Amino acid sequence: MVNAFITVRSKSTRLPRKCFLPFGSQTVLEHVIQRTLHNRIRPIICTTNNNEDKDIVGLAKKFNVDYFCGSEINKLKRWNDCCSHFGISSFHTIDADDPFFCADEVKRSYAFLTKGFDMITPSPSSSNGGATVGYSLTSEIIKRACKKIDEHTDTEMMWSFLEKIEGIKIHKLDDPKDYIIKERMTLDYQEDYIKLLEVLKLVGPLATRGEVSDCLHQNPQLNDINSSRNEEWKKNQDDKSLK
Repeated sequence: MVNAFITVRSKSTRLPRKCFLPFGSQTVLEHVIQRTLHNRIRPIICTTNNNEDKDIVGLAKKFNVDYFCGSEINKLKRWNDCCSHFGISSFHTIDADDPFFCADEVKRSYAFLTKGFDMITPSPSSSNGGATVGYSLTSEIIKRACKKIDEHTDTEMMWSFLEKIEGIKIHKLDDPKDYIIKERMTLDYQEDYIKLLEVLKLVGPLATRGEVSDCLHQNPQLNDINSSRNEEWKKNQDDKSLK
């Protein structure tokens, strides 16, 4: 079974407490947890030890799923400590920002770890905003990265630290053969939230990638809601990677 670290914290500047925003009959975070459980993926809520994130722990307890509280700014240390706590040798990252992640893509990515790779990076469409799949990682490579950085380092853009590890074996996941989602489907801005709510109304919380893709193609006006945020989002990602 895939170990999925649902990486989440309450603190967000562009869209405050976005993981607690209403999303159908649940919150965004509850929706993501339910989606993992439905697809037989083991969710582990990976949050921070900040008091603001106690409500996140409360949701984990509500669903009776595992959780871990660790470093607020050093994501790599948080993951490393979480792996040690649960005795985990590998995991996949699912951001609470990506409410329509594709379980099939998550499992396809995770399977590459059995072929000797240390890190599987997201497919091109997902990296550019499609938000269907995250990273698959071994705990060993996370441990090695943590040994090379100060524990107070901000590692939000964690890939920039992992890619520098000598001898790391990286595989970039290619796009799926069918139902490639190139439209912006991540949650960072109010416009994203409006669009994702509209998609939710049309396809429901447990929709497959194919159903989401069909919805977007049949309702092209949905993409107009948040397409203007793409450049700003990409610039923000690039700026953080350079720090």
